[in-house]
Amino acid sequence: MKLFNENMKIVTWNINGIRTFKGGIKKALDLFDADIVCFQETKVTRDLLDERTAIVDGYNSYFSFSRGRSGYSGVATFCKDGAMPVAAEEGLTGLLTNHSNAVGCYGDQGDFSTEELQMLDNEGRAVITQHRVMCDHQEKTLTVMNVYCPRADPEKPERKLFKLQFYRLLQTRAEAILQAGGHVIVLGDVNTSHKPIDHCDPDDIENFEDNPSRKWLNNFLFEKNEREELEESGSASPGSGGGKFVDVFRCFHPGRQNAFTCWSTLTGARQTNYGTRIDYILADQSLAEGHFLSADIMPEVEGSDHCPVQGSLRCALLAGHRAPPLCTRLMPEFAGRQQKLSRFLVRVEPRGPQASVETLPGSQELGEIRENIQPSGAGNATRTTAGRKRASVEDGAPGGKRSKVGRDGGPPQGNLLAFFKPKPRGPEQEGRAMLSQEVPERSGGNGGVPEGVAWPNREESQCNITGGGLVEENGLPGDRAVSEDGAKGSEGGAQGSLDRARGTEGRAQESEGGARVFWKTVLRGLPPAPLCSVHQEPCVLRTVRKAGPNLGRQFFVCARPQGHTSNPQARCNFFSWVDKGKS
Repeated sequence: MKLFNENMKIVTWNINGIRTFKGGIKKALDLFDADIVCFQETKVTRDLLDERTAIVDGYNSYFSFSRGRSGYSGVATFCKDGAMPVAAEEGLTGLLTNHSNAVGCYGDQGDFSTEELQMLDNEGRAVITQHRVMCDHQEKTLTVMNVYCPRADPEKPERKLFKLQFYRLLQTRAEAILQAGGHVIVLGDVNTSHKPIDHCDPDDIENFEDNPSRKWLNNFLFEKNEREELEESGSASPGSGGGKFVDVFRCFHPGRQNAFTCWSTLTGARQTNYGTRIDYILADQSLAEGHFLSADIMPEVEGSDHCPVQGSLRCALLAGHRAPPLCTRLMPEFAGRQQKLSRFLVRVEPRGPQASVETLPGSQELGEIRENIQPSGAGNATRTTAGRKRASVEDGAPGGKRSKVGRDGGPPQGNLLAFFKPKPRGPEQEGRAMLSQEVPERSGGNGGVPEGVAWPNREESQCNITGGGLVEENGLPGDRAVSEDGAKGSEGGAQGSLDRARGTEGRAQESEGGARVFWKTVLRGLPPAPLCSVHQEPCVLRTVRKAGPNLGRQFFVCARPQGHTSNPQARCNFFSWVDKGKS
């Protein structure tokens, strides 16, 4: 093992989806410049994990995936190569470990059934890495437990029980590892705000600590001041501030207010800092008080509904000799790939006159395969080569150029302009189309109209006859004048044509108006947004997503971000249901 650094830095962050990093995960890792970075809520399963995320230059990574749902939960720990762990393990129970170099020390799990243990590890909520460190010139083990604790859904009582079971199992495992010797850090999204100071707007301060999750957290954490006060009064109990772990942030910032790590993105609450502190770095008492140099939140880092939490320690990391089997670079789908350039070079075999289905990419659907072999609209595949050549000229290649024909005698390469051609027209339509264009002025009695083509009717030319010539209408250029006698002679027939055209136009307008009324009745637009009562600003439309009698109903609320009632910049309490008859 080699000594890496005299001090070490550790970061935890709920990223709300690891695939949201458009520039790649390495950019975020380099930005933190931390030895160990722990992510929660990666929302990626093993089949969707791409190589760019799994294998990052300069780091070794360890993932835990949800087994039951895709795009759900998941945690990942990235360690610099100089901070490579000596052991790594997925989950808390040990049931997911089928390799050597496991962390071990599972504690007494007798209170859980096998089914419960399997369910607790089934959602990919824990990765444990064990490192060797040098603290005060003594080599010790440091175990980092990266956890994403469940959320207790008020509408699902079984999830409340699941959360408390996860807490108990986490405490059992953490205390067992600590008892075996060395130091332990539990960090991540704990999904519980500990004290009223950690909540933007606690609704029931008197009963705040009666919440079962907060009771567990009180039992898990060691709080020196409270413990001393309770011992002096003689009312100390095993579950009152007598745990083995310390909230490191509160060690350095015991009274800081408005220090939150999570905000609602739906209400824009981050703008008003209306949030909660539910992301922690919890260390054993000896490590927290003797070796941590600092700890703080990082609200300036955006990209998620959570912000990172960082801590630095006065400990030197000792890098392991080889990566534990859980390391992603040792997965069969990634093993060795980052070192082989040959996988980027693929030999392309020459294709015959007709490509088979198997030569197309396997990711394509059957319909796409057929379309690539014989695109729709390309014409009859049985046409002769001469027919193809003829079509390439007739289909409007610019300058009379022919479309290229494949070397192997296959279908010719289509011309891009062929996709923008009008449909073929008959002789009569062709003549009318020619007259709809501006005809260059020529000498002669027909005003430059080619021989054999009739003069357009009045409605086709869209011109009025006045005096001795054509007057432009709608800004369209008129042709040369015809004689007044000729104009009068054709006036009767032209008037009949004009009446028919007006009748057709009237029916078209009537039909269009009827269709417009019909679609307005079917697809009614949104009602106009009302003004909120306090700011007199247009409200925003929301939809109820929560299961219940109001599911799917729409309502208007103030458009400003959510915040405390005392904050004038926060949204007011305006609320109005959308009347179904007006939506």
